[in-house]
Amino acid sequence: MRILILGGDGYLGWPTAMRFSNRGHEVHVVDDYLRRRAHAEAGTDSLTPILPGMPDRVAAWRDVSGKEIGVTEGDLCDWAVTEGVFREFRPDAVVHYGEMPSAPYSMKDREHAVFTQTNNVVNTLNVLFAIEAFAPDAHLVKLGTMGEYGTPNIDIEEGFITIEHNGRSDTLPFPKLPGSFYHLSKVHDSHNIHFACRIRGLRATDLNQGVVYGIETEETALDERLATRFDYDDVFGTALNRFCVQAVIGHPLTVYGAGGQTRGYLNIVDTLRCVELAVTNPPEAGEFRVFNQFTEQFSVRQLAELVQKAGAEVGLDVVVDPIENPRVEAEEHYYHATHTKLMDLGLQPHLLSETLIESMFSSIERHKDRVILDHILPRDRWRPGVGAPSA
Repeated sequence: MRILILGGDGYLGWPTAMRFSNRGHEVHVVDDYLRRRAHAEAGTDSLTPILPGMPDRVAAWRDVSGKEIGVTEGDLCDWAVTEGVFREFRPDAVVHYGEMPSAPYSMKDREHAVFTQTNNVVNTLNVLFAIEAFAPDAHLVKLGTMGEYGTPNIDIEEGFITIEHNGRSDTLPFPKLPGSFYHLSKVHDSHNIHFACRIRGLRATDLNQGVVYGIETEETALDERLATRFDYDDVFGTALNRFCVQAVIGHPLTVYGAGGQTRGYLNIVDTLRCVELAVTNPPEAGEFRVFNQFTEQFSVRQLAELVQKAGAEVGLDVVVDPIENPRVEAEEHYYHATHTKLMDLGLQPHLLSETLIESMFSSIERHKDRVILDHILPRDRWRPGVGAPSA
């Protein structure tokens, strides 16, 4: 298959590109280095050293694997860039990671909120029109987020819910209650993609992904030059990745508030498998599918306890020190989400264990001198005018 990876320089995009290439697919990646610019703006960086740009990364992949990956450096919000890529590559499948992926970034101020929504919604609209014009049979696999649903006091279904009201019944999109301007941008994307499938006959799979953790995949392990980025900071670092870094460097684990915030989680290895299962099992023309992409549910407090226990096994004195929650969110709530569709397609989960956490400790230890301590504590507050919390 001809597979186009949007956001191919990212934490998930780069391993995904290598995985499909390694399995014999023709792969092309697009990126404008938005994540790198955001880190430069904030004074942060990936814990793992990564090569300077996509040409360097694909050259290293060619050297290790003997396989080629095509590269376009450009902004998907620029129609000329998007049109050019689709006109020339004509993909069979499009894996769309190419967006600003951070809730805290989107909540910094007006400028960052506007940028997040403009960047994410406009580039996805460009992608939809490019698919229709140049690859109408292509399957769009779009990375969404479980954060679109929020934390309703009912079970979360996979995308749709059957409702009976005043004696009538219909199956409708599951209600959305996002918690940040970033998550709102993902809701807008989902609506636009659903509309394009209904009205324009496109085919798409919306992967409402949980929180990803992990560093290593089958391909990144082949050579240190193939490493994917690993963010631990307050803006881009996800909870478990951040806790593991804090444990290794001896920093208290920054549990926000009561720590009862519960979400779905999955290993980066399972993310790649989920995307592969979606790509290789496309929907019919005009069909919009939603898969809830996670393997386990944990509260933030439970994650901290797991990291603390795993740390004790390897001689780390891990302290859990809750801080004031910088976000506006329910800290104790009901959470139960359906996630059967990917299992039905054959996903065999890699479940979180102390052994896996310990393997992350080992990888982090090799690069702990790269940790920038000034960006461990959160700086951005959901409520404007309130200072950052102290540990």
